[in-house]
Amino acid sequence: MSTTSASARFRCGLMLTMVALAAAAQAADERSSEPVAVEVGTVTVRPVTAYSWIPGSIVSRADARIASVTAGRIVWVAEVGQRVKQGEPIARLDDTMPRLRAEDLRAQVSRARAQRTVASSQLERFNRLAATQVFSASQLDDARAQRDVAEEDVLRMEAQLGQAQYDIDESQIRAPFAGVVTERFIQKGEFVQVGAATVRLVNTKDIEARATAALTLAANIRPGQAVTIRDHGSERPGRVRTIVPVGDDRSRQFEVRVAFDKSDWLVGTPVEVSLPAAAARTAVTVPRDALVIRPNRSYVLRVTRANTVEQLDVTPGVAIADVIEVRGPVSPGDRLVVRGAERLAAGQAVKVIDQEPRSRKSG
Repeated sequence: MSTTSASARFRCGLMLTMVALAAAAQAADERSSEPVAVEVGTVTVRPVTAYSWIPGSIVSRADARIASVTAGRIVWVAEVGQRVKQGEPIARLDDTMPRLRAEDLRAQVSRARAQRTVASSQLERFNRLAATQVFSASQLDDARAQRDVAEEDVLRMEAQLGQAQYDIDESQIRAPFAGVVTERFIQKGEFVQVGAATVRLVNTKDIEARATAALTLAANIRPGQAVTIRDHGSERPGRVRTIVPVGDDRSRQFEVRVAFDKSDWLVGTPVEVSLPAAAARTAVTVPRDALVIRPNRSYVLRVTRANTVEQLDVTPGVAIADVIEVRGPVSPGDRLVVRGAERLAAGQAVKVIDQEPRSRKSG
């Protein structure tokens, strides 16, 4: 009796379990048949250009060895690392001798002016008495010559005084532009000659990228072209500022300067610049997020008119901003899944999300 009852209870439990599993499977099938919400992008045709990464470095547009325009003994020089504004002193020379010379020349200028006044008065007196024939013509000529010589002496002395004042002013070597003192070529107490370098001054704010590219790329590069600069994986947009249209005889390379927005790059930082390697061509492009990359294949998921997806194998090409060139069975205007492609299978039903509200929010 007990054995029969236990067997009945077992069969009843087994039947309940089978019913529960069947219900769960039916619910799972119903859920799997529901369309999956996805976002889509469009296949487009646009001009693309292949780029090559060219090594370069960050340079300053104002990097100079500041020279002394006068000779003298150094009494002060700015420290390495010191920031200076345009017009501020970066070195001083002993100006004792130029000041003494200026004082002497001021006295000589005063004396020359006094002599000019006397000579001018003498000439005026001779001119008034010329009609009375008290003085001969030769005396009048001598008076006129003395006045002219006195005038020339004044001009000569004033020029020498101006030169002495110039030496006094230039005894303070001033920064021609704002920057940082990065190197000192002289020390306090040393004597410098005219044209000798005193310090190296670098403007660390006005910077750009300099790259040297092969001459074969010259035909594809134009001022104003948009390029990319990267440093240790981080990329920033730039624009070709100018091209130096002269190649080096040995390296067969030419220089390209690239401008970019302000950054925290230091002068001397090694970077790479993407420069066009070929002329632009027309190609089919898809959004980067639409491309699914697997170890042995790359594919996209196209949304059909029946709102199902189909897998299309493609070969990726040149990447440009947020799109990438592909070769495969896709056509301009095709809708490709850009969000949720990883969890979809071929033939699965999808529901395209209206992206307009999202675009307005992001805008």
